[in-house]
Amino acid sequence: MSFELFVALRYLFARRRQTFISVISVTSILGVALGVASLIVVLGVMNGFTTDLRDKILGANAHGIVMSADRTGLTDAPHLIDRIRQVDGVRGATPFIYSEVMLSTPHGVKGLVLRGIDPQTAPSVLGILSNMTKGDVADLAPRTGADGAPSGPPGVIIGDELAQRLGVVVGSRVNLLSPAGQKTSAGFAPRIRPFMVVGVFSTGMFEYDSSLGFVSLDAARDVLGLPDGAVSGVELAVTDVYKADEVAERVTRAVGGYPLYTRHWMEMNANLFAALKLEKTAMAVILVLIVLVGSFSIITTLVMLVMEKTRDIAILMSMGATRGMIRRIFMLQGTVIGAIGTCLGYALGLGVAELLKRYQFIKLPHGVYSLDHLPVLLQWPDMLAIGASSMLLCFVATIYPARQAASLEPAEALRYE
Repeated sequence: MSFELFVALRYLFARRRQTFISVISVTSILGVALGVASLIVVLGVMNGFTTDLRDKILGANAHGIVMSADRTGLTDAPHLIDRIRQVDGVRGATPFIYSEVMLSTPHGVKGLVLRGIDPQTAPSVLGILSNMTKGDVADLAPRTGADGAPSGPPGVIIGDELAQRLGVVVGSRVNLLSPAGQKTSAGFAPRIRPFMVVGVFSTGMFEYDSSLGFVSLDAARDVLGLPDGAVSGVELAVTDVYKADEVAERVTRAVGGYPLYTRHWMEMNANLFAALKLEKTAMAVILVLIVLVGSFSIITTLVMLVMEKTRDIAILMSMGATRGMIRRIFMLQGTVIGAIGTCLGYALGLGVAELLKRYQFIKLPHGVYSLDHLPVLLQWPDMLAIGASSMLLCFVATIYPARQAASLEPAEALRYE
């Protein structure tokens, strides 16, 4: 152990008469510990919310979509899908039809965002279809009798919030009304087709669970009056969701560019995730101030210690201690206080975060948030940044008192002793 560290530890832990300074030291340690623990818990919760929201959005939507700028849709989807699947980074691709219709039941009418999908390839792109609460996406495939003719109405999959609101269950009959309509001898009339509920999904997000429905591509074309083979675009899934923008650029080049274009999930939800990132940054800045308060307490502790130890400092310098050694003694003492506080903060913060993850004792109101408990996701970059910022603030707090101690003149300090 070096001379400077030995003296610093003696000053910190071997006090009998300086009880007040000891109380300030403990307060400094607790201030740093509470600041570090608060940062760990709050950033963990913010990361959990962001990740949970991202997973639910990506569960109900694809990582990217390819559409046509001329609004006429795509007519050569199979060939286009083959080219998209060959792009590096693409995990899957499936055609889709997007429109808005009305869902009618004996218990009421509700607007519905209708998604026509391919039951065979859509589950590889849309995670929501692989985790349904009731039914199966394969039930969207048209049912036929022994003679090959359709037997019964086509199937539709809806969210659990919509099912509860309209009082329907798997097996219930509903009607879909297309605003496109059709021209009859009596005038213009909406196109109405009967459907059977074959599945119910739940994402935990009210917007999706209350207004989203899935049908097969053929059923969507029928209710919307689209020609055979027409689709709105192609949805795709990528191997790395954080590189969706790079994959989207490669897909755009592969499909030939205009009038085709590609959009990715980060672009389509940019405002939401930018707001979450800003909120996380603002919370981090606010909580760093708690650590700053603890570091100011370290300044108070060291200044008072310098005043109490003026005679000791003068004696050490008279015995050969250099000003650099005196400076390092007090800098090491403040750094030890910061290190102890940071370690206690890590223990407290990680403990609280683990309790929140395991027991979920803080419940959130259903329907207000997309989940019923506080999610916690600890990321090591955040943990390292918290520790580094805490130690940096504590170290900076030691500079002024250490310089004041090193600037003492032994003769002046011992003159009245």
